[in-house]
Amino acid sequence: MTRSHHRKTLKRTAFAAGAALTVVAAVTGSAPGAGAAPASTPGTPKLKLVAASKAVTADRYEGNAGVYLDLGTYVTVDNAPLELKVTRKSYKDPIVAQQILRDGSKVKTKALPAGLVKQFGGLPDFLEVSIKNAAGAEVQKSTSNFCPNNASGRLRPDAPATSHYPESCSTNPFTLGSVWGVEKGWAANTSAFDYDKPVDLAAGEYTVKVAVAKKYRDLFGIPDDRPTIKLTVREVSDGGEGGGGGVGVAPRSAAGAHGGAGHGASHDMAGMAGMDGMAGMAGGHHYGPRGADAPTPSALSHALEARGLARHLGDGAGHTDGSRVAPALKPAATRPGGRAGVAANVPKPDLRSLPAWDIAVTDGEDGDVAGKDYLAFSANVWNAGPAPLVVDGFRKPGAELMDSYQYFYDAKGKQVGYAPAGTMEWDPRVGHEHWHFTDFASYRLLAADQHEIVKSGKEAFCLANTDAIDYTVKNANWHPFNTDLSTACGQQNSISVREVLDVGSGDTYTQYRPGQSFDITDLPNGTYYIQVIANPANRLQETNTKNNVSLRKVVLGGTVGARTVSVPPVDLIDAP
Repeated sequence: MTRSHHRKTLKRTAFAAGAALTVVAAVTGSAPGAGAAPASTPGTPKLKLVAASKAVTADRYEGNAGVYLDLGTYVTVDNAPLELKVTRKSYKDPIVAQQILRDGSKVKTKALPAGLVKQFGGLPDFLEVSIKNAAGAEVQKSTSNFCPNNASGRLRPDAPATSHYPESCSTNPFTLGSVWGVEKGWAANTSAFDYDKPVDLAAGEYTVKVAVAKKYRDLFGIPDDRPTIKLTVREVSDGGEGGGGGVGVAPRSAAGAHGGAGHGASHDMAGMAGMDGMAGMAGGHHYGPRGADAPTPSALSHALEARGLARHLGDGAGHTDGSRVAPALKPAATRPGGRAGVAANVPKPDLRSLPAWDIAVTDGEDGDVAGKDYLAFSANVWNAGPAPLVVDGFRKPGAELMDSYQYFYDAKGKQVGYAPAGTMEWDPRVGHEHWHFTDFASYRLLAADQHEIVKSGKEAFCLANTDAIDYTVKNANWHPFNTDLSTACGQQNSISVREVLDVGSGDTYTQYRPGQSFDITDLPNGTYYIQVIANPANRLQETNTKNNVSLRKVVLGGTVGARTVSVPPVDLIDAP
């Protein structure tokens, strides 16, 4: 069960945060505590494009298609935070973007031009990049998107110590709402490289000039600054000769984005997880940011370390701005005592399924039957709130299964109830090796008349907040802890496990592992529907169970061994 390798990462990385230290010296040029320069319009952010360094080095590794460039260019924000709210009412409606202007307790909104923002991955064609070789000839000219959530660090000591905005922009095709922002006194990376788009540059010396597109300069009042950066591209052999650690170097871990970080590669809540995932792709398998869901180190990400873990709990007033978090991921010490139950008015999660996407016909993955055709797809179940889904598993000594319980909390974060919620089972297969919560979702392939044809073998899940689906819903948590398997799902010798799906986030599974795709070898050509069902056995208590099912139409064609699939759009969303 791996995430699709097509997902892009926009998540802030530890490297980018470190590079921001250079921005402080390059931008402020003033003594600590000097404060921000005065601005003429209170509540309006002052934006400026800067380069952290005059020169960067990128390594081109032997056999790679190109180099991954992080030029170290940033948009600095001062006087007021830069905040954008990006939403769509439904998949039939276009995306609408608003700028939120905050001046103390006063809040104003400014509509961005209609049609400017077409997806949730950031502002399109924001940065213009021109690369010239040593002879002065332009060899590359391109534009790139800008995700304000790539906040990379503070500009001054008196700037806010942490950013309360999300840490990535969603790339899930069925995202419904996002919040993008940069705190006052912070800088956001504009040129973090895209793993899907290496730049084909030979070893040598280059001059790179960057600029903000005129439409954004006019919209946000950005000066027409055009930083120039000297770029050195080094050839690196498999043995590592030629050095490493350059600014543009690729072999570093990029944590899965909310946008996509799913089980394998989504997924917002994500992206590539370092070169292990890249190696998996090279071998013909669809290993993504979490590998094939292999256990990952338990160390906290740089972002979590910098932010600290002390945050308040609760779903009540004052917690609708992304500042609240789910209860800590540490499971309860003992099984719940007393009679199970919870009051009707206690906040509960609302699980919803998204239409399937990333649909393709494959010849199977490790463990599948040779010579058969399989229909693979990505699926996501997300939590629309207003409360997180919190499930604990408890294991009796020597037992093969854990008994699972769903927990409930009041507006102050106090546990006020629990209910039995099925079981958790240990999955020993290579690439899994963790505890799965059973009956979280179910996948079925339906005929044109929508009766069941094939049922997926995938019934159990390790919950993780891989994708930011809608961070505008009430109590959405913009900083979920378990965005990958480093903080959930346990080990074989675990006696208890806590799994959490927080408000606003979803859990993407990509069907590229044994038992997670449909065998279509003997199915006739024609129209079918991929059905995704959240909470199929109603083991979990929700606020609404009428939105648990989604359908995605597919049309099968071809012949055995050469099957094809076409996927019609879902209203305005063309995500095959």
